[in-house]
Amino acid sequence: MDETTLRQRLGDLMRERRAALGYSQDTFADAIEMHRAYYGSIERGERNLTLVTLSRLAKGLGTKPSELLRAAGS
Repeated sequence: MDETTLRQRLGDLMRERRAALGYSQDTFADAIEMHRAYYGSIERGERNLTLVTLSRLAKGLGTKPSELLRAAGS
């Protein structure tokens, strides 16, 4: 799997999990103290995430970073 595909799959997964938790993009970004435009670009697969950012997102989604990567990679 190439980098672009992994970023897009990870973004799609985060969008699904965020929506399942009942958050809009704006409210979720506020909850994890991230700018909404930056978070939106993550969901669109436009950003390479650092481990710190991935950890922050996972915590907000109530999961582990490794689970997000595993689910996006399968």
